[in-house]
Amino acid sequence: MIFYPLGKYILLLKAAFRRPEKWNIYRKEIFKEMVSIGVGSVWIISIISVFLGMVTTVQTAYQLVSDFIPKSIIGMIVRDSSILELSPTISAIVLAGKVGSSVASQIGTMRVTEQIDALEIMGINSPGYLILPKIIAAVITIPMLVVISIGLSIWGGYIAGTLSGAVTQNEFIQGATDGFRGFTITVSMVKAVIFAFIITSVSAYQGFYTSGGALEVGISSTRAVVVSCIMILFADYVVAQLLL
Repeated sequence: MIFYPLGKYILLLKAAFRRPEKWNIYRKEIFKEMVSIGVGSVWIISIISVFLGMVTTVQTAYQLVSDFIPKSIIGMIVRDSSILELSPTISAIVLAGKVGSSVASQIGTMRVTEQIDALEIMGINSPGYLILPKIIAAVITIPMLVVISIGLSIWGGYIAGTLSGAVTQNEFIQGATDGFRGFTITVSMVKAVIFAFIITSVSAYQGFYTSGGALEVGISSTRAVVVSCIMILFADYVVAQLLL
């Protein structure tokens, strides 16, 4: 039973990545989607990232009960957990709820109001025009959001640690800088690109094949978020297993 929707998903992506009729039109849509996905999500990602770093610092300090373990380990744990897991994965799950539901509802509404049928009658490749700009915009902007999330998460951990007295400024900075491996950033960016593709393509698929009315649009939007989150967690495991 899984092979039928998988086949429809692959065929939809094949149609979406078909050579565009006019790149100028697509370019405008890409910039429009970059503003919607990237700029529109900066505040929510920033707020969540700061508190993620703060919570990680407080909980790590609480569990650090041995006097033989240096306090600087708190900075190292916050740094590595933010880069490898918290920032890319939590940001992607949040964006699946914000961006994914929006993409599914937009395309689903166009489907039930027969706007997609009108595009196809005019000879326009509707999957390419509606889906490809969203995928390209997400693949460009979501890694940028993850970079912002990493920086703010570490900063939030620094603020929480120093204000609570769990760790001094020098100890946190020492832990955050010692033993840093640049490959962890590579892993984080690979995750961000894959998650961005999953969010937009899965949500577009759910919206594109919506049938019925407003109720079905809401169902497709909910399904898009649920399936995207499951696929993000599965891809997170696969990437970690392959690269780490």
